[in-house]
Amino acid sequence: MARPREFDEAAALDAAMEHFWLYGYQSTSVRELAAAMGITSASLYNAFGDKRALFKMALARYIETGIEGRVIRERRSTVRAIDEFFKDIVNYSIKDNSRKGCLLVNSALELGDDDAELKGVVSDVFVEIEAFFRRAITVGQEQGEISADLPATDLARLLLGALLGIRVLARVRPNRALLEGIARSALLVLKA
Repeated sequence: MARPREFDEAAALDAAMEHFWLYGYQSTSVRELAAAMGITSASLYNAFGDKRALFKMALARYIETGIEGRVIRERRSTVRAIDEFFKDIVNYSIKDNSRKGCLLVNSALELGDDDAELKGVVSDVFVEIEAFFRRAITVGQEQGEISADLPATDLARLLLGALLGIRVLARVRPNRALLEGIARSALLVLKA
């Protein structure tokens, strides 16, 4: 009979997510992860598999609990939802005193072509965020709130680019006026 776990798996996963978020995937050893999680390396392997499997779970946890993940689950497809999302992103980015940025963006930049599956996990989230923008823009165009001069797909990709730019800039230049200016300019393009 297997022994029951003597640690909180959710808390350990959150600790691993934080560690990956601060230090990245490549720079993190299993020993460092186990220490950050408050467990032994053997417990890490038994509960979560190897480092790669744990990283995949940490990404899923980030998506489940983070701002970007929330927009994926967003049911409202409106211009206001886009505006609120950008305000939340800027506010969150400014409050991030550790300047760790966005785990998804950090992972996209770090992983490169080293791991197609993990890169795909990150890419899929970006595709879903773009789809959220596209749905909201399409509704806005149908209701006359958003200009129909450009296709919804192009506008959604512009917003995705602005979002990613904000998340990267917030790490090195966490200036509210700068980040709000990017968001405001991106949203102005939508005006009818």
